Amino acid sequence: MSRMGDVLAGFHAAWEFESDSVVIRYERGIRTPKLFQALGERRIPFEAIQAVTLTPGRRGTVVLRAEPRPGADPLMETAAGQLKESCDPYRLVLPAERETLAEYYADELRARLKPDDGPAERFLVAAPEVPLRFKAYDGKASFDGKTVSFRWFWTGASSAKWKAGDQSFAVADLNGVEWRSPEVFEGHLRLLRGAESLLPVDQDPAAVVFGLGYGPVHESLPFAAAVLAAVRSGRPAAVIPAARRDPADVAERIRHLAELHQAGLVTDEEFAVKKAELLAEL
Repeated sequence: MSRMGDVLAGFHAAWEFESDSVVIRYERGIRTPKLFQALGERRIPFEAIQAVTLTPGRRGTVVLRAEPRPGADPLMETAAGQLKESCDPYRLVLPAERETLAEYYADELRARLKPDDGPAERFLVAAPEVPLRFKAYDGKASFDGKTVSFRWFWTGASSAKWKAGDQSFAVADLNGVEWRSPEVFEGHLRLLRGAESLLPVDQDPAAVVFGLGYGPVHESLPFAAAVLAAVRSGRPAAVIPAARRDPADVAERIRHLAELHQAGLVTDEEFAVKKAELLAEL
């Protein structure tokens, strides 16, 4: 680049060009896509970019886009092409009158790229920071960098998930993550654990189901990307002490369990075992 610190500002984001990377800072305005606001700032090393394009946009705009190398960014790897164009974090939309300036930066950036070496062997862009959590339709998902936990909701979880109980999965025991956007049919987040046959997501204790207002992209995608990055790295992203369960919360969950028992959805033995597990969390 001509000088370190050069900045190209567009709608909802600004790109700062440094000697070895592009720092993308997203606005927090009311019209800014929520995913951009959740990401805040991202540093994209030049080696994580395989191409740069500048194309006409809508309504008197041009679009500068950096094409990430496959396997370089855990967020894009997890999204797997499911993001809407307006939520693509690698697009910078600018007024058409800034096309000449955008073309200059596009050429400068292209000159810094290495020949395409194919997919990256490791993630080159940092994953979203932990801890992370979000509410799905049937449960609450949390990730502390070491363990993924699912806590089921009485109002949404299937009887199969209630019988299985709340779940915790160590990063070391996972093989990957399957994320399906909440904006499409059967949106969900599933943790992959080897070659076992997959159950329907509403029955799988290793999956949470999305729904209207549950598991939104700006919450569930960064969550899934952080889990995938931790799995691929082969080590936990962080170690955060687990907090003990609120006694009032435990009492409420035991009450819900008793209702399931009375309704005949949980056997006497299952009720006793789960109740003991909940009491042990105090």
